[in-house]
Amino acid sequence: MKSKNLIEELRGRLDMAGLPKHVAVIMDGNGRWAVRRGMPRVIGHKKGAETVRQVTEQCRHLGIAVLTLYAFSDENWGRPKQEVSFLMDMLGSFLKAEIKTMKENGIRFRTIGRTERLPVTARKWVERAMSETAGNTGMVLNLALSYGGRGEIVEAIRRMQAVNASFAGLTEETFSAHLDTAGLPDPDLIIRTSGEKRISNFLLWQAAYAELYFTDTPWPDFDEKELLLALLDYQGRQRRFGLTEEQLVQSRGRR
Repeated sequence: MKSKNLIEELRGRLDMAGLPKHVAVIMDGNGRWAVRRGMPRVIGHKKGAETVRQVTEQCRHLGIAVLTLYAFSDENWGRPKQEVSFLMDMLGSFLKAEIKTMKENGIRFRTIGRTERLPVTARKWVERAMSETAGNTGMVLNLALSYGGRGEIVEAIRRMQAVNASFAGLTEETFSAHLDTAGLPDPDLIIRTSGEKRISNFLLWQAAYAELYFTDTPWPDFDEKELLLALLDYQGRQRRFGLTEEQLVQSRGRR
């Protein structure tokens, strides 16, 4: 009962008009969560997948437009083969089970990263989920798969070269249009779970003015209360975008 009352109290403090449009999460701590409980690391990943479902549902309910989850990095290919195989199988199973729910809730599924590196079965479910939800407009669930921020920037340059784009007139806007996240707003809030305080090659270009929120809570335990605490912390900050307080006031007055 106390937990329920706390969540209701936290919800009541939220400014619904001031929520971030784009929340990105570095989902850290699945393996450690399991090891601390004397269980195999894969159990932590299973519990983490349940958290993905719950957080996606909560963000959809709140009206957050984009949720980006760092699911599998370029570096994660170096993990033990058995663990990587399990993660790829779990990805396919997750998407297979969730496509219907995403369609029912107006959630569009998309990815960033080098998904061509995924095993055939996992890639098939990624492509199917993207195809079957392409017309949804309620929210974007964006999974970073085989992703690295530096690699994304290099790939964006290659894309520009492939279409003979002129670098002479290069702007931030034209460069952004060649990134994996083209068409999406930059993240307003980046959350990292499990106590680490770094961004680990995640959305390096897009994170320029994102608010960073670090919590000791491991991803499997990141529940609605933890999400609300992160959102309230975000709403308690003043986003300056490099401006002085006077300039910020003036820019708001011109809107």
